[in-house]
Amino acid sequence: MTRQERSAWLFTTPVLAVIALVFVLPTVLALGLSVTDYSIYALADWSNLRFVGIGNFTDLLATPLFWRALGNTAIFAVIGVPMAIGTSLFTALLLNDATVRWKPLWRVALFAPYVTGIVATAVVWRFLLNTRFGLLNWLLGQVGVAPVDWLGDPRWSIPAILLFVTWKVFGYNMIVFTAALAAVPEELMEAARLDGAGPWTRFRHVTLPAIGPTLLLAAVLSVAGFLQLFAEPYVMTLGGPSQSTVTILYFMFDEGFKWWNLGQASAVAFVLLILILSLTLIQTRIGRRYEWL
Repeated sequence: MTRQERSAWLFTTPVLAVIALVFVLPTVLALGLSVTDYSIYALADWSNLRFVGIGNFTDLLATPLFWRALGNTAIFAVIGVPMAIGTSLFTALLLNDATVRWKPLWRVALFAPYVTGIVATAVVWRFLLNTRFGLLNWLLGQVGVAPVDWLGDPRWSIPAILLFVTWKVFGYNMIVFTAALAAVPEELMEAARLDGAGPWTRFRHVTLPAIGPTLLLAAVLSVAGFLQLFAEPYVMTLGGPSQSTVTILYFMFDEGFKWWNLGQASAVAFVLLILILSLTLIQTRIGRRYEWL
């Protein structure tokens, strides 16, 4: 081993040790739990612990609520990720315009929901979505639309949660996109203008390639975030109505901490881990295809 290699290991070992302690070890322990029937009875007496192999995973496949939660999570991710990223990018482009005044004030105001407590914002949104007194239904009433039971009707519960989640999280990606847009070479934009390129052509051929790596990062984080959606449906609807907002993480929470079926909950966690890793791998392959990595 050369001196440079020893120095490299010396500097990276503390970081690798923390990663192993915080991420690798819990993952291995969870994998161990997922092949057992670890429950509240095993908490009291380890003799009640049994090895069940892939029994927890096969039980999941035969559980209708698991498939319902998986379907709800897929809907949240498929609709929510484009909504959140599109809103973030559109807002960042607006704030990047030279004619916009008080940019720092707008950025702070739009980023504030991201750092505000989930319970506090949920209380406000429950009022906005109230069927009788909510602001949203009042606005719909001004154009002759009948009131909508946003949180009590299974047809509208997912759109209501998506509105809340998008408003809550889009500020983070907006700040990231704002930083990326500041690094777009002004010379290229000016050259495109001189060549007669319109706003859409400049965005497609100059801005988008320049912020491609940032867009990929936002997509990876957003997909992982929406697949782990839990707090918003928990505080807004408690998974209802009619289990229409039960997500895969909500299902795992119920299995682990409501029914104390920790082995089953660990199996759900591993299904979710494999799902996120698979989608991240697909996204990185797409990123390499467009040379964003």
